[in-house]
Amino acid sequence: MRAVVDASAIMALMLGEPGAEIVIAVVRRSLRSAVNVSECCARGVERQASVEQVLEIVRGYDVEVVPFDLNDALAAGSLRASTRSIGASLGDRACLALGQRHHLPVLAGDRRLAAIDPALGIDVRLIR
Repeated sequence: MRAVVDASAIMALMLGEPGAEIVIAVVRRSLRSAVNVSECCARGVERQASVEQVLEIVRGYDVEVVPFDLNDALAAGSLRASTRSIGASLGDRACLALGQRHHLPVLAGDRRLAAIDPALGIDVRLIR
């Protein structure tokens, strides 16, 4: 299965957290927004890893990093109204928009994303 993986899913892999086994089964050839790479980089640096170390780990998962361009920015922005009630961040919306555009499930570790409006047609699958 191919999917879109959000920052929490990759962080579960990087840190050996619950749900990592679900992510590892689909991570190769999956998609990831560059916004979510930035989130993982920030979290890695907070944990005393270097940017280079985080990049090496991210590259090792063989995930396709999708640049965040104008169309992605507009798509993520358009999700604001429908995801405000669940507290979706820009990173969340970038990931959701990528899943929506490519018609792929979104693997996420954040339970609040499971409350997304089904009318949006985004298949959110929780890893834990």
